[in-house]
Amino acid sequence: MRHAVIPLFVAVVAVSLVASVASAGRPAGSSSETLTFTTSVLLQSNGSSEPAVAIGADGTAVFTGLSWRLFQTNVWTAPFGATPVFQGAPDAQIGKGIGGEDADVDFGSTGTLHFSTLMAIPNPPFTTARLGVSAITCLNADTSNNFANCKAQLIDTTQADRQWVTSDGATVYISYHDSASSTLIHVQRSDDDGFTWQRVSSPIPGQGRITGDATFNNDQGPLVADPTTHSVFAIYAAGEPSIQKGTSANFNNIFVSRSTDKGATWTPTLVFHAPLFTALNNIFPALAVDPANGNLFAAWSDAHTVWLSMSSDHAASWSDPVAVNSGSAATAVFPWTAALNGKVDVVYYGTSASSKDDATAVWNTYMAQTSDGVHFTQVVVSDHPNHVGVVCTFGTGCARGTRNLLDLFEVAINPQTGKAAIIFTDDTLTTFTRSDGTVAPLPQVIVAWES
Repeated sequence: MRHAVIPLFVAVVAVSLVASVASAGRPAGSSSETLTFTTSVLLQSNGSSEPAVAIGADGTAVFTGLSWRLFQTNVWTAPFGATPVFQGAPDAQIGKGIGGEDADVDFGSTGTLHFSTLMAIPNPPFTTARLGVSAITCLNADTSNNFANCKAQLIDTTQADRQWVTSDGATVYISYHDSASSTLIHVQRSDDDGFTWQRVSSPIPGQGRITGDATFNNDQGPLVADPTTHSVFAIYAAGEPSIQKGTSANFNNIFVSRSTDKGATWTPTLVFHAPLFTALNNIFPALAVDPANGNLFAAWSDAHTVWLSMSSDHAASWSDPVAVNSGSAATAVFPWTAALNGKVDVVYYGTSASSKDDATAVWNTYMAQTSDGVHFTQVVVSDHPNHVGVVCTFGTGCARGTRNLLDLFEVAINPQTGKAAIIFTDDTLTTFTRSDGTVAPLPQVIVAWES
């Protein structure tokens, strides 16, 4: 999400809650095969949205969701397939900051949990705030006593936006945008499993012919570490060199940058180039590495189609993209992907409407699975529509009520079984009363376990 200086406020609301547990997995694509899911709503009186998921080596899943009404990140944990248990908010009290903006989670191979969230840091006279980046480290995935045994710290307080966290053993990386004067991507690295941090280089190495004006013109997706080569990768959508400048949001190029020296230097590669003024950031481009073989998978949406491209040479070259969504998912946005042992899962919000801007569009959550990168088994994951109306992908520039799903949802794969866990947002279940007396949807997050 994009922010500059944000107002601080408190709203008094009334909440109506509805819970449900159901099964889903209706075929909806190009294959007759069926994947099945069991869903469970993670109800919170403060609501949740923009969720993330990570799964540890033992199958333990960790879920996050941004509180809709409070400045905090909601966290749940569960053995794979079990009912997630609420653990509290790891960013509720970090120095003088107020948590609850963009969040990401990583479950390291060391058994350590890594969270990173945006923190609102009040500016005197405390009527505005700037956003900093937190690093929260929980050894042995210990979330007990509201994260009392975790180390929580601020690693940047100068004004930041949309951060991501990844790890390779005890080497941990956090990337984020500089939102004060540019959209330069900053990266910090920890060599001691998240306890101390140092700034390394940007994945956008300059204003050369490859990345063009991306220093001031990009939407960055997740940072991904590869345990097979110990490289780290960053994906981002960027505009046209020398034509689309810093104020443009039509990002018609997808890039992946690779670092082989722990972030000291980066080499960018063009994954895909679309015609001028085509927006490929609906919303974040997604990236996954298969830890079994190091193959990379990049996914993005052009506001109609989710595309998938593969690299088998560590991002040096990329395959021609393949369309993922089909059938009832005529329009698809918010892609995310995960890969393991040759299987790739891609999730997205889809509708039969011809445009994401259709006020009557009925949206569901979908997953498409492939083992060859060409043929997909697509199913509807949600047991009922999770949103009706416009889905806006313009961040804080969206009209009221069109951004209840915020900017992303995620999928992860259980390394023990190869089954997927998905966490997505639903704004049809609960409502709240705003301070002005109007009633509005209160988003909640739903976990879907692949059976």
